[in-house]
Order: sequence, then structure tokens, then C-alpha cells
Amino acid sequence: MTDHPLQDNPLLDFSGLPRFDMLTPADVQPAISTLLGRCRALIERQTADDLAATWTDFAAPLFDGFEQLSRAWGTVGHVHSVNDIPAWRDAYNGMLPEVARFYAEVGQNLQLFDKYKAIAASNGYARLSVAQQRIVDHEIRDFRLSGAELAAKDKPRFQAIAEELAQLSAKFSENLLDATNAFAEMLSDESELAGLPDDARQAAREAAERDGKSGWKFTLHMPSYLPVMQYADSRRLRAVMYRAYATRAAEFGAAELDNTPLIRRILELRREQAQLLGYQNFAEVSLVPKMAASVPQVLGFLRDLAVKARPFAEQDIADLRAFARSELGLDHIEAWDIAYVSEKLLQARYAFSEHEVKQYFTEDKVLSGLITVIETLFGVRIQPDQAPLWHPDVRFYRIETPAGELIGQFYLDLYARETKRGGAWMDEAISRRKRPEVSPTLTRDDIQKPVAYLNCNFSRPVCDQDGKLRPATFTHDDVITLFHETGHGLHHLLTRVDEIGVAGIHGVEWDAVELPSQFMENYCWEWSVLQKMSAHIDTGEPLPRALFDKMLAAKNFQSGLQTLRQVEFSLFDLLLHSDFDPAAGRSVLELLDEVRREVAVFIPPEWHRFPNSFAHIFAGGYGAGYYSYKWAEVLSADCYGAFEETGNPFDQATGQRFLNEILSTGGSRSAIDNFRAFRGREPQVDALLRHRGMSAAQNLEDLEHAHHHRPAP
Repeated sequence: MTDHPLQDNPLLDFSGLPRFDMLTPADVQPAISTLLGRCRALIERQTADDLAATWTDFAAPLFDGFEQLSRAWGTVGHVHSVNDIPAWRDAYNGMLPEVARFYAEVGQNLQLFDKYKAIAASNGYARLSVAQQRIVDHEIRDFRLSGAELAAKDKPRFQAIAEELAQLSAKFSENLLDATNAFAEMLSDESELAGLPDDARQAAREAAERDGKSGWKFTLHMPSYLPVMQYADSRRLRAVMYRAYATRAAEFGAAELDNTPLIRRILELRREQAQLLGYQNFAEVSLVPKMAASVPQVLGFLRDLAVKARPFAEQDIADLRAFARSELGLDHIEAWDIAYVSEKLLQARYAFSEHEVKQYFTEDKVLSGLITVIETLFGVRIQPDQAPLWHPDVRFYRIETPAGELIGQFYLDLYARETKRGGAWMDEAISRRKRPEVSPTLTRDDIQKPVAYLNCNFSRPVCDQDGKLRPATFTHDDVITLFHETGHGLHHLLTRVDEIGVAGIHGVEWDAVELPSQFMENYCWEWSVLQKMSAHIDTGEPLPRALFDKMLAAKNFQSGLQTLRQVEFSLFDLLLHSDFDPAAGRSVLELLDEVRREVAVFIPPEWHRFPNSFAHIFAGGYGAGYYSYKWAEVLSADCYGAFEETGNPFDQATGQRFLNEILSTGGSRSAIDNFRAFRGREPQVDALLRHRGMSAAQNLEDLEHAHHHRPAP
């Protein structure tokens, strides 16, 4: 591939959507280097002594200038995630240290810091909008967290740590993807496929054919791995797949893909970084911009939840063992039996299987149902749209007002690919903001419209035995995942805030950012929704009410186990970043064992290397923040309770209030204030426990104080 002249470089074209049709890896270095140069020149101008420390003269031009770098680098990072081929990996990693160095320099620039402090101290501060005041406050906080107040002798070290952490996180993610791709189980004996659904068999056959082989190929990507663990009668096959999955990116595979030394180094650097800032540990730093006030508060929240969930989890595992013994002849359940026995117990207890349900969730019908939910709840319209794409599978949509005015747009990349990182995520392509070249009096055309990426890893369409391509079908869990990521997307897209620093998900406390995503999951359990978003792949019939009733009865199947699992991950993450010293001799795995002894009711094999694939905390921004999922679930369940109290999940007044007080405000107001404005009171945990089938009632009074201001150390 050849690169473009600088004036034609697609990464430097900010006139519209990203130019994925023109973009090549060779464009990355010249474009990002150019933008870094522009930003450094802008900083030089904005820190001049004679430049007034006002929002209009100082802050607004900085946000406008930095936005182009953020957009271009965001595009590069996105392609690295969805098309991780060697050329793109090299292009991304080639510029990653430069970008990390720039942001570390910005965070330590005392002249910039002093200008923001001057704004905060000026008479003009009171005349700023609430959103602008919040941005100034956040900037001052973030400068402190970026080492702006460090002694000059410590700043180079702090900057070097930031650069190395960025590289380590990228390497962690790449190792995990490469280790996932490195394993395949080829089968030639059809008897080993017993129990597997037809679509899983067909996908495995097509995977083998793509490699020019006969038989069936199974991989560690979710659409291939999960059906084996749930349905394969072959205990040998399940054991092989489980061990391969559980030991990815560990010492059992290629040495260059082992994440163990990366984990240790990340923890050392985060601890050193925190102590340079005057904190005891990284968890304390992580909590500064979050709702939660302290490590003990979060530990108390998690341990309280564990106590409430434990009796249900103990019953779940006892039921599994009894069923395995009496119905399946398994006297001892191994880790690779859990999903299989659970599926058999689910079928026996509720007389249906996830595979049976999957036949009703065809791709187009699910997407149509999702769109209907959004349109009905929030009074908008969603239409297919056109855009340059990074892969033929990707879809593109626009969100409009009923009158046809553009609100935002989003890409939808649904299927798993070997070059795409695992999991599901939302990311921003373009953020809403007031454009810099316009007058203070806004018209509709003066606002840059937001654009989002929604990414999943679902099964793609496969051919039937006659070679005819059948629509993709999704499990109900896939449907929930899609609604979840769409909730994040709506948070980004439906914002009405015009200042980019707090528009959409910007400036939202990390432990509240899951509120809209988890809120949307509730609609996957509403009969009126599932009726319209389901059509059997063969008959076209909607989901039968009798089958839905069974799903509803099974909704909280093993909710105790699932809750304890999330608490286990969250506790491990928080203790790892607060109570763990990498230099003290105790290993990461020893800490994990301690956490499991405290909260788990089923212990995985000693060779399980869960931390080595825990990308959320080592490569995904959730370090000392994984608890956010459960914390935000309290908020989201309570918000959905407002709809339940009306008796109508699509109550128009409540939907508009949720839009106005939660989604559209972005980070312009604290999350607890958003919640209070919507609900009219403090959060309560009882809706969560009720939704999870673990009913109890208790006020989360500690949340009331979670937004209090903490001075810097």
C-alpha cells in the first residue's frame, strides 16, 4: 500500500465521517505526527503570558485543537481493534509512545494548569455555564492526577511511566488476541460432535473448509467456544477447550504471548505512579473521579453484596451437583462441566434450551425490535444510512428527530472475526460539540453531531446443508449484549450538551457510566418487546408465550453464582490495586486464591490463569474500577423501577424524563444528581435484588455521599 500526500491524508479530513474507504496503515505516522505538531504549537500560543485566562480565549480553543488529534487517533485505535492485521498493529504501536508522551506532557504542563486555576479563581467563573464550570473543575482535578504538581525531578519519571503503561496495555490486548487465535481443535470423528447444535457444527465445518481441511474446526472465539462448553456431550472435548481458554496468554503457551510479566509490570508502574502523586495505592487514584468515595466504601459494598448473594449461590451449586449425580452420572463436577450441566439442568427444570430460544432471534428481526424500543422510548427515528466502512459486514444508521433533523449516527459491527478483539464495546467516532468557527448564537447547523461505534462478537450467518445462506441467529444473551452496548451508544448520541468535555459519556463518573447500558437490558425481558423482535428462522413464527414464560421463570437461574462471580472479579481487581504490593513476595494468583476462599462457592483448577485474560483491568480502563458494573446496576435497576411503578415500560413521560435527566445531560452534572433528578430520591438496592431474584431491601445510604469533593493530596 502507498500512503497519501499529506493534503490528501484521510486521517486529516475532519469534514465528515472517517474515511475508512481510503485509510491505509501508511497514513498513520504522517497524520498523527502532523496533529501532534499542531497541538504543541497551539499549547505554545495558549500559554503565552499575555493571553487572557478566560473560557473564550484560552479553554475553548484548546478543546477545539485537541479534538482533531483525539478523533484521528481514535480512528486508528478503532481499526487496530477491529482489523488487527500486522500492518495496522505496527502502525498503531509505532505512534502509541508518541501519543502517550504528548498527553503526559500536557498533563504536567504547569502553564496550562495555572491558566485553568486562574479561570476558576476569576470573577468570570460564576458567569460560565454549569457545563463549562464542571469542565474547568475536571481539568484542575485531572492536571493534579497527571502529575502537574510534581517536583520537576519527578516529572520525567511520571511521564515515562505513562508511556510504558500505554504500551503494556496494548501489548496485553494483542497477546490475548494472538493467544486466542493460536489455538484450534480439529475433529475428524463425528461422534465427538454429539449434543452440538446444527449451526455450531456447520460453522465448525466451514471454519475447517476455509483452512482447506476436512472435518470440524473449533476455536476459542465465543461463537465457537461457548456452544462446545454448553452442549458438547464429549467431556474430553470440553476439557480440552476449557483448558486452552483458561490458560490463554500464560506460561503454558508461547513465551512471547505470556501476559504474566506484563501484569506484574503494570501493577508495579501503577503503584509507583500513585505514590508519586502522594496516594498510597492506585485504587485511591482511580476513585478520585468516580462516584465512590473510598476503597473501604467499595469493599463494604462488594462484601455486603457477597453476603446477600452467597446463600443463593450455595443453593445453585448444590443443585448442580445433585443434578449431575442423579441425572448425568457425574459424581464430581469439573470446571469444564459447569456450563454443560447448567444447560442440562436449565432444560430439565424449565423445559427449554438456549439453542431453542436462539432460533427465534434472527438478526434483522432483532435489529428491527431494538430500533422500535429506542424510537418508542425516546421519541426519535432510526434509519439505515451510508458511510465508508472498514468491513463489508458493518451496518450504518442515523438517528433523527421525528421532523427528520439529524441527531447522530452509529456503526454496527456484529460478527466475530479473527482480526477483531473479543467481547463487546461501544466507542466514540465523533463527539457532539459546538463548532469553533461559529458565533455564540447557535443554530442547528452549528453543532457537530455525534457518531458511535457499536461492536459485538456474534455468530455470522452460515449455510444450511443445501448450501443456502441462512440469517444469523443470536442467543438471548447476545440480544442482551446488543441492548447493553446500544445503551452506551445512546448515552453518547442523545446528549444535548454542546461542550465536548462533558458531552455524552465525557466527564461521566466511571462507576455510573454503565447505568444507561444496564437500563436497556431490561427491555430484553419485556413480552411486548420480544413478541415483535422474534421470528423463527424456519417458520417465521414469533416467540411463543409459553416459551417466554419459561425464559422468565429461568431468568434468575444461577443468579447467585453469577453475582458472586462478578463480586469475585471486582474484589480481586480492587485488592490488587490497593492491598497488593508486587514487590512483597505474594503473587497475583495467591491474592486471587484468597479472594476465592472468601467469596467463591466453586474454585477453578489451580492451573487456571484468569488474570492473564482480564483485559478489562489491564487493557480496558477498568483498573480498580471493575466494581462499577455492580455499582451502576443498583442505579440502573432503580431507574427501571420508575417505569415498573407506572405499569408501562414505555411510559412516555418517564421515558422523556430519563432522556432529559440521565441521557442528555452527559457529564455536565454529577451522576448522583442526575439520578436524584430522575428518581426524586437516593438510590436503593432493593430493585436490583428483586430483579436478580434475591429479594431484600436496604438503602444504599453510602451512595448519597459518594459524590463528595475530595481535596488533592
